[in-house]
Amino acid sequence: MGLLDGLIAGVVGSVLPRVLYTAVATLEQSNTNGLSVLGTLFAPTLPPFLSDDPAHDPFPWGDRTDSGTNPYLEYPLTGDVRRYEFVISRGVIAPDGYEREVLLVNGAYPGPLIEANWGDTIVVKVHNNITGPDEGTAIHWHGFLQHETPWEDGAPGISQCPITPRGTYQYEFVASLYGTSWYHAHYSAQYTGGIVGPIVVHGPTHEKYDIDLGPVMLSDWYHKEYFDIVEEMLAPHGNPKVYSDNNLINGKMHFDCSTLPPNDTHRCTNNAGLAQFRFHTGKTHRLRLINSGGDGVQRFSIDEHTLTVIAEDFVPVQPYNTTVVTLGVGQRADVLVTANASKSPNATFWMRSNLTSCSPAHQPYAVAAVHYDQANTSTTPDSRAWDVPDPENCANDPLGTSEPLFPIPVPKPTMVEEMGIELFRNESDVALWRFNGVSMRTDYNAPVILLANDGVFRYPEEWNVVNCRNHTKIRIIVNNRGGGSHPMHLHGHNFYVLHEGHGEWDGTIVRPSNPTRRDVYLVRANGHLVIQFDGAPGVWAFHCHIAWHASGGFLTTLIVRPDKVEQLEIPRDVEKTCRSWDLWSKYNIVDQIDSGT
Repeated sequence: MGLLDGLIAGVVGSVLPRVLYTAVATLEQSNTNGLSVLGTLFAPTLPPFLSDDPAHDPFPWGDRTDSGTNPYLEYPLTGDVRRYEFVISRGVIAPDGYEREVLLVNGAYPGPLIEANWGDTIVVKVHNNITGPDEGTAIHWHGFLQHETPWEDGAPGISQCPITPRGTYQYEFVASLYGTSWYHAHYSAQYTGGIVGPIVVHGPTHEKYDIDLGPVMLSDWYHKEYFDIVEEMLAPHGNPKVYSDNNLINGKMHFDCSTLPPNDTHRCTNNAGLAQFRFHTGKTHRLRLINSGGDGVQRFSIDEHTLTVIAEDFVPVQPYNTTVVTLGVGQRADVLVTANASKSPNATFWMRSNLTSCSPAHQPYAVAAVHYDQANTSTTPDSRAWDVPDPENCANDPLGTSEPLFPIPVPKPTMVEEMGIELFRNESDVALWRFNGVSMRTDYNAPVILLANDGVFRYPEEWNVVNCRNHTKIRIIVNNRGGGSHPMHLHGHNFYVLHEGHGEWDGTIVRPSNPTRRDVYLVRANGHLVIQFDGAPGVWAFHCHIAWHASGGFLTTLIVRPDKVEQLEIPRDVEKTCRSWDLWSKYNIVDQIDSGT
């Protein structure tokens, strides 16, 4: 019986044997997570909005509410600028006790929190210090619409050239939506190596709560470096299924070092340390859940506590109660939890996030400790997990479960596109993905947005560009005939989720008067997903958010309103970054072993 059997002491849908386990960590936070304080009791709680005196200042978004304002047509412009500076570099840490080389943002994993009010301008100056070996990078601000600034979307070969090693680029964009999101590298599968961090945009809220505990990042974790994984996966005869080694909550979890080969145990420490949270008895707490992993579908729960979901991705929803929340990669959920499962302020409970059986994982269980007010933080929880089975066919929770708080009926589409998913092997016996009939490979030196801005609309087939022309009511039917699910992410939009299910779509729309809206949704195994979006002018990536699938070519680029794209006034810094990349790549080998995205 392994150490983790005792640690888990029961998982969602099943119960494991129990053995003695100590909650005392053997590694310092600096060893496991660098300069990050996420996952510790030192992590700050968040205010209702950013202000010198939030108790007395008026809301910066005025009288706008989350149930009476269409966020896609109306948002405040506060005039406030939130400035951040990121240095991305290599480092060595051990998030689960296994020491490995990682990529860090400001010396931290997860990276630092970006915080803003609805309507603020966010400015992030990114310094690329990834050297030895040198790598380019680009940062995507997941879920942000970027309708006025599509060149700041952070997708290399699509909306920008990569930032050169030792180079700098400054992103600037408006927080036109509010809620919980994250940022991550969008260069190869680089973000699985550590370039991730949370974003909180404060805005209206329909439901009252007492304490905002901030981000809870859920992530599968890999002991190999991302480049080595991609290289093995895309080698002739390679296996497209990549297994994670562990699962983390806010960058922390234990690993059973006895499972390692003898020549590798020197890099591993048992009882590395778990994430911890403080609940105040009788108070209601806001948790901002983020699936920031590379592959796995997460199932989040807190033993003996009910979760009230109030937002999904950047969309406030009619509050609903559940015991388990399902999140595919890139999805978020804001939940409220009242500390009422025990009358004792000394109580301690397990928080859990488990990868579903559809997710390739050697160790799929993550836990963290939730301590009530007066609990001894060295106490090991003795709570029991909810017994709730995983959704069928690797899907999200049932589509009709949630309803957006601000209703928007689905309009009649003017363009309908069917896109199929296919795993195949090329003539070199390399396993790749086709999406819409093409296995995508980007050109870092020629971003589509710059070419379109110059009036160039003919591209190599391998770029997989779909020109939507002047259509703005665009429906996409994604057909998945494979045995795994895929979290489909559309940049620059919250799309309507019209239907998902087994086999072919029968034309049914779930709640057409106010369908679910998200920026990521799972297309189930052997099933379909039907989405629609109100297209904004720009060049937008649409892809599977499983890092290894995107590396294998699972991405298409949509050009919306090309006439408007030609008229964009793109800042000179975008072209300057491309000139710097052109010069650097002329004298340095860019080892692009995958799609590049």
